[in-house]
Amino acid sequence: MSFKKNKYKIIKNAIPVDVANFVHDYFVIKRNVFATLKNSTYISKFNEDWGKTGDEQCPQSYSHYADLAMETILELLTEKMNKETSLKLSPTYSYARIYNKGAILQKHKDRYSCEVSTTLCLGGDVWPIWLTDTKGKDIEVKLNPSDMLIYSGCELSHWRNKFEGNQCVQVFLHYNDMSKSDWKDNKYDDRPHLGLPSWFKGRKQLQK
Repeated sequence: MSFKKNKYKIIKNAIPVDVANFVHDYFVIKRNVFATLKNSTYISKFNEDWGKTGDEQCPQSYSHYADLAMETILELLTEKMNKETSLKLSPTYSYARIYNKGAILQKHKDRYSCEVSTTLCLGGDVWPIWLTDTKGKDIEVKLNPSDMLIYSGCELSHWRNKFEGNQCVQVFLHYNDMSKSDWKDNKYDDRPHLGLPSWFKGRKQLQK
């Protein structure tokens, strides 16, 4: 399957299964720590250093922008993404989520930082992602742990129907096409470097 032609591509075993299992367990523990700290009022409900619950796009979830482990995967998979898409890509940011029963991801397209994206399954119950291909056909994609779907986030509408399982852990990895003239202005999602929280956007003067 050609990514350039179809604007999406399914990759089986993109990372080793044991690595996916490890990152899955790490992120679940992190969610549990966040819940304890928040419920015990050791951190403010406005503090997102440990992630957050109920983001705007999917209220029935726990999520974290630029978790350090996920940012490392983002960078490590860049070469593989280049190969699978036949593009030269610049990583922008990662976004990990734990979806809970009843979650819905509404049909949408993404912002520029998600020009070339992948959803990487880390574990939990299978929850299909849907996309509308370039011919207008709705495609259902089921991913097992370590599988990923590469897709053109700005061009293809994508969504998930109501989640009937208990828990599903995914990480979204986002990239820009370096053949475009404006990719440098958006490098690392407009942060000085990977790993920084979203409030560092626009502070490129700190970049070495």
